[in-house]
Amino acid sequence: MNENLFTSFTSPTMMGFPVVMLIILFPSIMFPSPDRLINNRLASIQQWLIQLTSKQMMSIHNHKGQTWTLMLMSLIMFIGSTNLLGLLPHSFTPTTQLSMNLGMAIPLWAGAVITGFRYKTKASLAHFLPQGTPLPLIPMLVIIETISLFIQPIALAVRLTANITAGHLLMHLIGGATLALTNISMTTALITFIILILLTILEFAVALIQAYVFTLLVSLYLHDNT
Repeated sequence: MNENLFTSFTSPTMMGFPVVMLIILFPSIMFPSPDRLINNRLASIQQWLIQLTSKQMMSIHNHKGQTWTLMLMSLIMFIGSTNLLGLLPHSFTPTTQLSMNLGMAIPLWAGAVITGFRYKTKASLAHFLPQGTPLPLIPMLVIIETISLFIQPIALAVRLTANITAGHLLMHLIGGATLALTNISMTTALITFIILILLTILEFAVALIQAYVFTLLVSLYLHDNT
């Protein structure tokens, strides 16, 4: 079982060609696009959730920061849908790959930081040196603040990767234990199966929460730089 523990996190291939791009683009099919003036219930619920999330997340931003609304809403929908897609049997979760999460985190973080240095140069530089710092501590604080600034996208990517990967590993381990216990004790197997169901429900919540947390942190970085 240990040999196949991480097989669900390997990039799938078809006839020798990677199909990650097809899997990444697949969730967009699940979102309904109304083709008439009156929306159906699913499209109405989708629009209501998007408006509620955008209103809550973008209310702290000024006009310059609110121009990022479309991109941030697209980001939360993309991460949430790919996380939920990975909970299906025999599927692949792109957000378990650290390279992909870094590919999302670094450009968004860099865009927010560049925006801050462009429009709020003095305030952005002031973050590296808090007011009232003793003179001997100035070089050390500048180095610490610089490291903390550059570690932000890494923290974003690692947080998303670790949470999604840990949940999938737990589901894999408990599912394997349930199958192994069916031949030993049906009572114990039933208990582990109930735990597996509860963990699956928790993973559905984690998939959506992690998408919200990732986007919220990007929004907060943007708020500090606009």
